Amino acid sequence: MKRLLSGSEIIWECVIEEKTDVVFGYPGGAILPAYDALTKYRKKIHHVLVRHEQGATHMADGYARASGKVGVAMATSGPGATNMVTGLATAKLDSIPIVCITGQVPRPAIGTDAFQEVDIYGTVFPVTKYSYLVMDINDLASTIREAFAVARSGRPGPVLIDIPKDVQNEKIEFEYPRNPVKLPGNNFIKKPEKNKLTKAADLINNSKKPVILAGHGILLSGASQEIIKLAEIASIPVTWTLLGSGGVPASHPLNMGMMGMHGEYAVNNAIQEADLLIACGMRFDDRVTGDVSTYSLNSKKIHIDIDPSEMNKIIPVDVGIVCDLKNTVAELLPLINKKSNKDWFEIIKKWQSESKSRDIINTKTETLFGAQVIRDIWEETNGDAIIVSDVGQHQMLEAQYYDHDEPNTLLTSGGLGTMGFSLPAAIGASFAKKNKDIWVIVGDGSIQMTITELATAVQENVNINIAIINNGYLGMVRQWQELFYDSRFAETPISSPDYIKIAEAYGLDGYRVLSRKEIPSIIKKARQKRGPVILEFVVEKHDVVYPMVPTGAALNAMINRPSKTEIK
Repeated sequence: MKRLLSGSEIIWECVIEEKTDVVFGYPGGAILPAYDALTKYRKKIHHVLVRHEQGATHMADGYARASGKVGVAMATSGPGATNMVTGLATAKLDSIPIVCITGQVPRPAIGTDAFQEVDIYGTVFPVTKYSYLVMDINDLASTIREAFAVARSGRPGPVLIDIPKDVQNEKIEFEYPRNPVKLPGNNFIKKPEKNKLTKAADLINNSKKPVILAGHGILLSGASQEIIKLAEIASIPVTWTLLGSGGVPASHPLNMGMMGMHGEYAVNNAIQEADLLIACGMRFDDRVTGDVSTYSLNSKKIHIDIDPSEMNKIIPVDVGIVCDLKNTVAELLPLINKKSNKDWFEIIKKWQSESKSRDIINTKTETLFGAQVIRDIWEETNGDAIIVSDVGQHQMLEAQYYDHDEPNTLLTSGGLGTMGFSLPAAIGASFAKKNKDIWVIVGDGSIQMTITELATAVQENVNINIAIINNGYLGMVRQWQELFYDSRFAETPISSPDYIKIAEAYGLDGYRVLSRKEIPSIIKKARQKRGPVILEFVVEKHDVVYPMVPTGAALNAMINRPSKTEIK
């Protein structure tokens, strides 16, 4: 039945039809009609008032990663919209489905340099999957429906819809359109080509030293069980990208750990020595490959991904299958022979033993190390928490020392490496996983970028624990300066406020931890609290995350942690 509705009301009608129940945003002049209309939809939409529009996009992002649904953020024109750009780029590079709705100046004012006018439609085109400018109210509903479909289809990604203020104010006879959404150029292949499956199976069955490379696509496709079966049948060790964490349980005996710049010693050596790489739902980016001219030169390569643009983009492959990962591996399994690859695993075990002997966890230290903090959080949470990690040394340490057995339990900015991501993303995730233990792992540099969202956390009383790893430096940059710039620490020492007083000012409980023996009791206290809690861990200032592959070096040219006798 048709109803006379304003453009603003149509926005909310459509958002609700897309099964959205929470929106993260910040009001302003050009989006004010939509916020006024929101008062009619309070029973169906919970709006979270952020403190900065970048925070809104990261919250929508965290919500999407944790829920598997499309996250929604809202902002006004001009600076409100441009503040979203970093969050959109973060979601784009990590293939996260979010829809951002922005207000725009009225149509007659567009192009006049009106107050708070910015061409956000054009600005965000490179950092979104698609963007829209709605100039006709009759197109509004269909545009919103299409935007959600674009965001979640194929390789997911962010979409922006820019809506002029006068379009929001206009009224039309409205009936929600229920005809199927047809997306030009969106005909994603759901069944793999049989001849390519046969070629892939032959390579797997004849390999002696295979490795599965598990990327974020395993989580996005829901292909974990299929990948595990493939690994078990053919006895193939599995390694993963940062965003592929949890795709195969860390406790599984075939899981070797993370690959790449800060990947496991055994993993990077195995990739370089392999005779077959099976890349599943991943990009061959520079943090994964190291020097591409030296990358796994003696291996055949199979690449399975839904995005055809990734095929042969960086690393040439022998079999490229453009298709949904879950469907592809399911059809591949009946063609795979059972085998053991015993000799291959003996080689890998020797590399693993060498790496373990250098692990800081196994070394008595006088000061508190970040790795120890993260390992103890893992132990105290029984590995059952959602970890929202920021970017820096602590991010790599989280990947190394917090073992994830479930998909979508590590949320972090992988492709863009966005500092300040973790706190707002954790707030967003808390609306998707209300009864889950959620931990923010964040550095003293990262937390200060979006610390204002503590007010949002308090206002919403979200149940998150914020673990600040405070080493007094921009740690990862300092590490590079130490290793490659003769320890010239230019602008990397960073001061911090008193985080315990900050906690008090916001009305939070706050704890400072100076030694490892304090960690278990403090974590227990934090977990007993309802609402946000700050835990500051004062750690070793000059620690280095090992192993590390220098930029431009071969993947197996790793800088390793000194042996026990060399650790001071």
